[in-house]
Amino acid sequence: QVQLVESGGGLVQPGGSLRLSCAASGSFITINAMGWYRQAPGKERELVALMRSGGSTNYADSVKGRFTISRDNAKNRVYLQMNSLKPEDTAVYYCNADIFAVVGGWHRSDRYWGQGTQVTVSS
Repeated sequence: QVQLVESGGGLVQPGGSLRLSCAASGSFITINAMGWYRQAPGKERELVALMRSGGSTNYADSVKGRFTISRDNAKNRVYLQMNSLKPEDTAVYYCNADIFAVVGGWHRSDRYWGQGTQVTVSS
């Protein structure tokens, strides 16, 4: 059973910083892309940042220059360093990973989600 567990959310003032962490555990063969999504109240879930296994990245325009995604492949972890936070960054942040594993005797790649961690930016 593959699991993604996030940590690092919380309450921060505008202009502050937070670092989110996500760890993948369980039985799997390899992790391909890992990333972060967020969902604010009344809005759809959106991509924040993504890092592929080769190291290439994608960022939402709204976070470019403020957020940085990184990975520790040896520890099966992905991080999101968030600087210069704004109230509009307030959302539940979800870790996401495309993981290749043996499921029910079959080799397959599936998308997994963490449980989410709340980030609130407010004075």
